[in-house]
Amino acid sequence: MAGADADTERRRGPCVVVDPYSSGALFPEALRRQGVPVAAVVSSPSPPEAYASSYRPQDFPEVIVHDGDPDDVVRRVRALQPRCVVAGCESGVELAEQLASRVLPALGNVPELAEARRDKGRMAAAVHAAGLPVIPQICTSDAGEAAAWLERAGLAGADLVIKPPKSASTDGVIKVPGGADWRAVFDRQLGRVNQFGQIDDRLVVQKFVTGTEYVVDTFSHDGKHSLVDVCAYGKVDNGPHMAVYDTMRWLPPDDPAVPDLAEYVFGVLDAVGVRYGSAHVEVMGTVDGPVLIELGARPHGGGQPRFNRNATGDSQIDRTVRWLTGGELPQSYELLTHQMCVFHIARRSGTVRNTGVLEEIRTLPSHHFSVQNLSDGDRVPVTRDLVDSLNLGFAILAHPDEDQLMRDYRSVRALEQRLVVEEP
Repeated sequence: MAGADADTERRRGPCVVVDPYSSGALFPEALRRQGVPVAAVVSSPSPPEAYASSYRPQDFPEVIVHDGDPDDVVRRVRALQPRCVVAGCESGVELAEQLASRVLPALGNVPELAEARRDKGRMAAAVHAAGLPVIPQICTSDAGEAAAWLERAGLAGADLVIKPPKSASTDGVIKVPGGADWRAVFDRQLGRVNQFGQIDDRLVVQKFVTGTEYVVDTFSHDGKHSLVDVCAYGKVDNGPHMAVYDTMRWLPPDDPAVPDLAEYVFGVLDAVGVRYGSAHVEVMGTVDGPVLIELGARPHGGGQPRFNRNATGDSQIDRTVRWLTGGELPQSYELLTHQMCVFHIARRSGTVRNTGVLEEIRTLPSHHFSVQNLSDGDRVPVTRDLVDSLNLGFAILAHPDEDQLMRDYRSVRALEQRLVVEEP
């Protein structure tokens, strides 16, 4: 993101949102409420399939389409005299970085580290170079190079993770227990087209680490970083598919894990050159301390800012607006109510029946919001990643009594068990 501190008074143009999909679709309403105009830039003529349903072009008086000519996009954005450029979601990060460096160069992130804010291989290298611990890994297109690294690192026969360096959520993330036949997985995944329509021409091979996975959402202003929220993920294996989302639970700021996470994450942000805007940082809390999983230089996706507003009274969208309008920017956050997201999980593929039972979720005492995208007769795939989970639906549970939250979580899973999935 690039913004307009002292420049704000001179620049009365719009906040430009690059790829206003997923949580990026929440910017227009929040900005307009405070009198800030908006414009959109889209990095391709059509949004990635995973984000298509969230795109609302009618929310933007002007939509600039990147058609392969970056100079033309720069010219058109510069003519708007924007007060900031923000990435709406992961697919817009690279273009937003390019536009910020050329249109508002004094007010953007560190341009020399742009690749470290998008490419997971370069990201880990930058964090390691800053002296912070990272997961042992290599990013390469050469299976032979990966094999030699595994031997040197003493990871032959260890549990591994193979994943693309430039996708998002858990798209293409594969656990290889005991490293068994990892070359076959590597060869199969290399050259795959990811959810953004890009070819995975390199792969990250890394040690599988265990612990509690956290997401730390931040907002930065002139290189000063602040916490917006900290959540703990619960993940489960779903057959051969690792890291299937079970829950995401909001943590209070006085949780014992938060201080160490904040210190580490702020160091990561410095290492990859984040100076302005939102970041979504996933961290594994191991017995030896936090290590980076990955970072997104954009807001937390999936509409999370709406739910974060319920839990904390604030969000990355709200902080962006307050920064642009001279409002207060707190260093941390407060938890107003216990809150959890429960992701639906399909344990196997097949045709689903008895979907009406999920309507009972809305009667639970802690029900705050829910989406169920299932109808009788739908064909559902086994849940493999976050995109699959969001396609099925989820429930946001919020309640002053944490015990009630956990009872209702168990009720959601019990209702799922009443679904009938008929295999072909």
